[in-house]
Amino acid sequence: MKPEHTHVPVPPPSPHQDSDCRGVASILGRVGDKWSVFVIMRLGDGPRRFNEIKRMISGISQRMLTLTLRGLERDGLVTRTVFPTIPPRVDYELTDLGRGLSKPVEALGKWAFDHRVEIESARTKFDGRNDDH
Repeated sequence: MKPEHTHVPVPPPSPHQDSDCRGVASILGRVGDKWSVFVIMRLGDGPRRFNEIKRMISGISQRMLTLTLRGLERDGLVTRTVFPTIPPRVDYELTDLGRGLSKPVEALGKWAFDHRVEIESARTKFDGRNDDH
C-alpha cells in the first residue's frame, strides 16, 4: 500500500512582500549602520553641535559625520537647526521618531559593548579554526 501524500496549498506571494522587505531593509541599513547608531546614542540626551558630536564619536571623519547626519535628517530621525549667529550655530537633535528609535539603539549599543570580549574571543577561535583549511 502506498503512503498517502497530502498536498498543502501554498498561498501565492503577497504582491507587497518584496517591496515591503526592500523598504524595511533600506531603513535597517540606515539605523543599523554603526555611525548612525553612535550618532543616535549621542543625541539621546538632547541637541548637540556638529563638532561636539564629532568629538564624542572616536574615529568618525568630518565627511562621514556629515553624510550620516544628512541621512538621518532625510529619514526624519534628526532635525538640523541653524541659528543666525556669526559664525552660524547649527544644532542637531532627534525628532520624535528618532527618540522612539533611541531606546532600541541604546539597547543594541549596550549589548554590543557588554559582549564585545565574548565576540572577539569567538572570532579569534573561528579564525584560528578556519586558518587550518
